[in-house]
Amino acid sequence: MNKKIPVGILGATGTVGQRFIQLLDQHPWFEVAWLAASDRSAGKTYAAAVKWRLNTPLPESVAKLEVFPAAPNASTPKVIFAAMDAVAAKEIEPQFAAAGHAVVSNSSAFRMEQDVPLVIPEVNADHLPLLKTQKWYQKNGGFMVTNPNCSAMGLVLALAPLHRRFGVEKIFVVTMQAVSGAGYPGVPSLDILGNVIPYIPSEEPKMEAETRKLLGSFHGAGVSDAEIAVSAHCNRVPVEDGHTESVSIKLSKPAQAEEIIAAWNEFRCLPQKLKLPTAPEQPVIYETAPDRPQPRLDVNRGGGMAAVVGRLRPCNVFDWRFTVVSHNVIRGAAGAAVLNGELLHAQGYIR
Repeated sequence: MNKKIPVGILGATGTVGQRFIQLLDQHPWFEVAWLAASDRSAGKTYAAAVKWRLNTPLPESVAKLEVFPAAPNASTPKVIFAAMDAVAAKEIEPQFAAAGHAVVSNSSAFRMEQDVPLVIPEVNADHLPLLKTQKWYQKNGGFMVTNPNCSAMGLVLALAPLHRRFGVEKIFVVTMQAVSGAGYPGVPSLDILGNVIPYIPSEEPKMEAETRKLLGSFHGAGVSDAEIAVSAHCNRVPVEDGHTESVSIKLSKPAQAEEIIAAWNEFRCLPQKLKLPTAPEQPVIYETAPDRPQPRLDVNRGGGMAAVVGRLRPCNVFDWRFTVVSHNVIRGAAGAAVLNGELLHAQGYIR
C-alpha cells in the first residue's frame, strides 16, 4: 500500500486501547490518527491523559495526539477500533456507525445482535456479509463488526478444526482466566493473590452463546447457531496474561489422537492465505510436552495471536480432553479486532 489508512481508537486510554496503539505502531496498512476517551481525558494530549502500562514505549507519534470526546467529529477517520466497556459502547458505538464509520468493536454490547457479525477470521470469515443487512450500511455505508469474548477466542480456535473434520456435539470447559482480562486496575490484590475467584460476571453465558454463534452457519440474512451443547465454568486466577482452559468434547465422528493433532497443526484459513499482517502463520499449535501449554511459556506464540493446545487424551465422560492457552488481550481483544480490520480491508469493506 502506498498510503496508510487512518484509523481512530475509542477508549484509547484503557488496557485494550493501549494494546491497539501498541499493535498498530508501524502497522503496514493502518495508522493511528485519532483518539477518543472519557470526558476527563478529552482536550489533553494522549501522553498527558494515559497511564501507559505496557512494556514497550508509548509511540511518539501517538503521544502528541489530542484526545477527543467519544463522539464523531469532522476529523474522525472512516475506521474506528473500539475498546469500550459494554455500557458505554451500547450508547456510543452506534453513533459512529450511524455517521458512516466502520466500527470494529471489542465490546460485548452488540456481539449477539442478529445483524452484527461476530468474527474470528480463521473460523467464520464467511459471516462478514451479514454487515450488509445493517441499517447503517444501507443508509451511508457505516457498519459494525465484533470479535468474541477473550474466553471464547481460544476455545473456538481449538474447536474449529475439529468441528470441520469430525463435528463437535458437546463441550465442557473450565477456564483459568488472567487478571488482565478485568482491565486496569482490575481485581484488588487482596482478592486475587494466592486465590482463585470462581465467578466472572456474565462470562459463562457469553462464552456459551458466542461459541455457538461463531461455529454457526451464515444463511444470507442471519446466522444459525451451531447445535452444540456448551457448559462453561469461568474462574479468575493470579496470572498476568493468558487464559488457560481445560476442555472435554464429544465428537460426531470417531477420531484418533493423531488425526486430531493433525487437524490442529494443519489448520490454515483465509487470513493465512491472504497473508494478513497480524495473522499468525499457524493459528493453532499443538505442544507435545506433557506439562504444556502454560501461560508463562506459551502466551506470546505467534506474536500473541496463536492458540496453543496440549495434553490431548481420552475423556472418561465424553470422547477427548485437552488444554488450550491463548493471549486474552492480544488474540482475545485488540489483536483480534486488528485482524478483523485487516480482513475487512482485504475483502473491500474498508477502502
